[in-house]
Amino acid sequence: MDYSKRIYGLDVYRAVAIILVLLTHGTYMLKGTLLEDFPWIKLTDGVELFFVLSGFLIGGILLKIIHKNNYKLRLKDISNFWKRRWFRTLPNYYLILLVNVFFVKFAIIDGDFTQFNFKFFLFLQNFSQPFIGFFWESWSLSIEEWFYIITPLCIFLILKLFPSKHGILIVILILIIFPLIYRITQSGEQVDFFWWDNKFRKVVIMRLDTIIYGVLAAWVKFYYDSFWKKYALPLFILGLVIIEGTLYIPKEPNDFFAKTFFFNCITIGAMFLLPYADSIKHFKTYFGKAMTHISLISYSMYLINLSCVVQLINKNFPITSPADGSIKYAIFWFTVLVSASLLYYFFERPMMNLRDKKFSVKKLFGY
Repeated sequence: MDYSKRIYGLDVYRAVAIILVLLTHGTYMLKGTLLEDFPWIKLTDGVELFFVLSGFLIGGILLKIIHKNNYKLRLKDISNFWKRRWFRTLPNYYLILLVNVFFVKFAIIDGDFTQFNFKFFLFLQNFSQPFIGFFWESWSLSIEEWFYIITPLCIFLILKLFPSKHGILIVILILIIFPLIYRITQSGEQVDFFWWDNKFRKVVIMRLDTIIYGVLAAWVKFYYDSFWKKYALPLFILGLVIIEGTLYIPKEPNDFFAKTFFFNCITIGAMFLLPYADSIKHFKTYFGKAMTHISLISYSMYLINLSCVVQLINKNFPITSPADGSIKYAIFWFTVLVSASLLYYFFERPMMNLRDKKFSVKKLFGY
């Protein structure tokens, strides 16, 4: 691995995101221990950081293509973009989806098998309505995939009318405003925290705006690089204040703010963390390499940690005491890290390598 080509700060950003996800999913094992409420402050869900980082990286890729083509985004460019994204995301997703089908079908983990249908193969399981009880963590992947589809197409159309950096900004503003408006129109529905989480936080058309903030960050970096660098640290501090301040605002599931602007505040805070993270280019320690490794395997960690590890432990090896929970918590982390590393090196990375190869039927079948 050539670590010199990676941006270390963004690796840390991604590693922190997946660590936050695992802290949330494994917390129940620590009930009754000194670490029960660790780290004893409110933390945002790591998925929100993933969303913003994804938008930032994808936005950077699209902006380079658009700038190279004199503010044009060709259908050929979009097709190639989709190919690269899907080689990156789909193989792992479908593999773990089938593992979930097997685990639930044969009662290895608990789950509602009636929830499984063709929608999971097309990322439609939570497009406009929530789903529960099966492959829970796939909700965020649907939002990601639809973002990959919708955003380039919107840019393609708007640049036909406004071929400039302002045309790109128009797309960004559209994708910020419309999901927010939709959440506002739905905010009158009465829900508890469980259904607030599933109906407002985890539905595609409610949350497309969260990733586009990352694209906005990429736009600022691309066109206003001096500002991006000059205010990196102040924005980082402001981002932390916004995130923590938002988390500590008292809220009930039926509060207007909880259903609408809460998500924007968390996302804006996460966006403000990016310039400083992007400014940290290198590292020279074993800890740095460990963080980069976690960053590399983070997608595999996300896919397997809940259904393949947490639910498996919960159903087959229930916690019997605080001491037992502490041991199983350590086993949980070890299992996720080892399994995700194997999945990354022997499946995810080989599949990604295929995206740069050109296949023909003749080569594939040897004639």
